[in-house]
Amino acid sequence: MGVNTLLQLCISPIYTIDMSSTAAPEHQIREMAVSYGFDEVRFALIDPVAGIKEYDRFLSESRHGEMKWMKTSRPPRAEPRELLPTVQSIVVLGMHYAHMRPPDPGGLTGKVASYAWGRDYHNLIGKRLRRLTRQMRDTIPGLETYAGVDSRPIIERAWAQQSGLGFIGKNAMAILPGQSSYFFLAAILVNIPLTPTRPLGDHCGTCTRCLVACPTDAFTAPGQLDARQCISYLTIEHRGAIPDDLKAKMGRWVFGCDDCQDICPHNPNHPIAGADDFAPRQGHAWLDLEWILDASDEALMKHFQGSPIRRPGPNGLKRNAGISLGNLGDTAARSCLKRHLGHPNDTVNDAIRWALEQIG
Repeated sequence: MGVNTLLQLCISPIYTIDMSSTAAPEHQIREMAVSYGFDEVRFALIDPVAGIKEYDRFLSESRHGEMKWMKTSRPPRAEPRELLPTVQSIVVLGMHYAHMRPPDPGGLTGKVASYAWGRDYHNLIGKRLRRLTRQMRDTIPGLETYAGVDSRPIIERAWAQQSGLGFIGKNAMAILPGQSSYFFLAAILVNIPLTPTRPLGDHCGTCTRCLVACPTDAFTAPGQLDARQCISYLTIEHRGAIPDDLKAKMGRWVFGCDDCQDICPHNPNHPIAGADDFAPRQGHAWLDLEWILDASDEALMKHFQGSPIRRPGPNGLKRNAGISLGNLGDTAARSCLKRHLGHPNDTVNDAIRWALEQIG
């Protein structure tokens, strides 16, 4: 979907769909969701609540690391009626984001996970959800809704599996068999009964490619991730210094990681193409590591405005850039690293000192 199409969606709702009162609500919701750019639409009943046992085990083993919000947001995840007292069903939505990675430019550059190459999905999908739910309420008499994308206390992946929008693979990702795992999830709680769509069951079989490919051995068992070992967590959510043994395993990843998805046989070489809004912006798939270290904090945040890449903040990005330079081991990085040795932020300085040791 191009920018012009998105602009049209933002300035006016869509009324071209046949929303007659005789149409089943599942049909109405599906047609409306597709009109707002959602590629996948599934349904599940709210009982039983999906994924809470696995979620509790994740928390009890402290695999959430520093993400304290995962504990504080546990109650509504276990009881969706805290979000919408009248809830009966959940609409699970998927939006594909896959695009071909631009060629490796070489030199002193680092990698970004593919979901962050384009627009921030929180903002884009959040806006569409608000317009979609408003149209749903206008169309279906008495409908009540509660919607969220990633930042709301809903276990989206578990609901995706329960509704058949993929199955949870050994890499803990929702996967559409033989199609893709590169899609964003959103959910809408509704106060009406909807005919549930069928779960898919397991499609991993004996394959363990993702478990073997993980550079940091972040999977404690098939489908069980220890965030504290995961490169995505370390480069985005973790705020302190990264242990040296993990630094050496992070390779060139500056923001996120796609290794366990890239290796998955359910992701073909040319997966389902995502919306144009998620296509790689210039300089967002591969980052100039020297520029990140040299740039002011203000320049970094301005450059990545409207991008998920802003989330680690300037110090997190500089820390990650330093580690990537150390893993590249290119002596051409030495002068840049030396310029920033003694950085006022201890986390950044720790990464730069480590990188210089690796270069020698």
